[in-house]
Amino acid sequence: MASMNNLTTLIKRLEAATSRLEDMVPTMTDQSATSNGIASLPESGLTAPGADAHGGAASPSQQTITPLPPAIDDFDALINGDVKTFVNMSEEIGGLVAEQSAAVLRAFAAERKFLIVTTRAKKPDIQSPVYMEVLKELQATMGVVNDIREANRASPLFKHLSTVSEGINVLIWVANETKPAETVTEMLSMAQFWGNRVIQEYKEKDQVHVQWVQTFYRIFKSLSAYVRQHYMTGLTWNPNGIDALQATEEVNAGTSSARSPTPQSAAGGPPPPPPLPKFDNAPPPPPMPPNGVSNSKSSADMGAVFDEISRGEAVTSKLRKVEPSSQTHKNPSLRAGSAVPSAPARSDSQNSLSSRGKSPMPGKKPESMRTKKPPRKEFESNKWLIENYDGNPPEGMLEIKAAISHSILISRCTKTTIRVVGKANAISLDNCTQVSLVIDSLVSSVDVIKSPKFEMQVLGTLPTIMLDQVDGAALYLGRESLGTEVFTSKCTGVNVNLPGRTEEDDYVERALPEQIKSVVRDGVVVSEIVEHAG
Repeated sequence: MASMNNLTTLIKRLEAATSRLEDMVPTMTDQSATSNGIASLPESGLTAPGADAHGGAASPSQQTITPLPPAIDDFDALINGDVKTFVNMSEEIGGLVAEQSAAVLRAFAAERKFLIVTTRAKKPDIQSPVYMEVLKELQATMGVVNDIREANRASPLFKHLSTVSEGINVLIWVANETKPAETVTEMLSMAQFWGNRVIQEYKEKDQVHVQWVQTFYRIFKSLSAYVRQHYMTGLTWNPNGIDALQATEEVNAGTSSARSPTPQSAAGGPPPPPPLPKFDNAPPPPPMPPNGVSNSKSSADMGAVFDEISRGEAVTSKLRKVEPSSQTHKNPSLRAGSAVPSAPARSDSQNSLSSRGKSPMPGKKPESMRTKKPPRKEFESNKWLIENYDGNPPEGMLEIKAAISHSILISRCTKTTIRVVGKANAISLDNCTQVSLVIDSLVSSVDVIKSPKFEMQVLGTLPTIMLDQVDGAALYLGRESLGTEVFTSKCTGVNVNLPGRTEEDDYVERALPEQIKSVVRDGVVVSEIVEHAG
């Protein structure tokens, strides 16, 4: 069994290494092959325009070769620097971490294609199918990174996979039309939620894992600097460019583009990657005061105390004198009858409380006694905040116009219908009652926590629905969302409604299982759904 495990691990590492070599080979060769959809310059790229290496006429594809813009060159430097360093660190850990890092590299390559398209094409409508088609490859590669995490929840490296899965959403900064750098900062915070757990777990066991997390964080810092340098106020398109679909096809085919020639080493291999940028130039902390004691009022107060003590007998001049008749050591009769009254008898409950040494925690305040806060619908950074709605607003259904980079947080709403127009990133619903949600499409998932009598209808596509402590839920899926995965935990009364065979047929209701039977078979715990006959 141990040899089989070692063989499986070796195969996965070989697959990850093969994937990296496939990504690197096009950039290492001197032929006119393409790298990530971008054609490289041939070895004879220094010949005169309009002639090939043998003095003949150049082909049409050679005549249209142009160098890449500086923004693309800087993005290549980011990939060859911090991203490749992260991939190398992942291969040291191996297994699923190396496999996921290869998917990350492909996702950055897909974003590189998208950036090249923006330099050549006119900006399409964000809500149009053309825009979705241009982003299709980027979304697909990001989905692969998340699928590796979802398929290996029982892995001991689940925290590593979650760190990368949460952080890969940083690539959607291209959809932020005002402040894309804020998207990078926000996604770094999401990645740090899991990454800091990895550091806490491995800081005393294996420093390789700690360095792996820090290397991943460095990608965000470099990407933030890149975005602030080239796309401070949002992604720019070419107003005089061609159609976006045509540009995408050309980039995928490797035509009308070229990589700027890069210097080669004497041995003919690729040049070494650029040095890693330094972001840890923070000034040193201020020096500590002598002996580690700060100059504060406490030192002056203690000096006054010692001055009082040094006064000698004057300190006790105001104390009351005890008469000899009241001194117990001179009057044994006073010791026989204690002058100190005994404490009253305590009940069992008081004794139990005193044994704990602390008063019991106060109970949770009922919802009826809580101060009712006004409804709130605000957009901050890339998040919609929907709170404290009791019923629908006067204008009817609560409508949110979302973009692909927007996250929607809904909390403490009652008997409210919410309509999300457009394709958003993710939706989280917490502590709500009788809330109905109608959405078009999502990039990530819908998370529902402690929200009884929940209803949701999906008109487009939705990868994942996660329900936690939900008592009563009705999910209506469309024909495009039949592949949605539903995860439930501590839930009851969850029904999924599926469309009929034709448009005229009614929805078919299917209940999700609530009772699980577990038995031990051959030393393995096997869980089965309990089926009720009749």
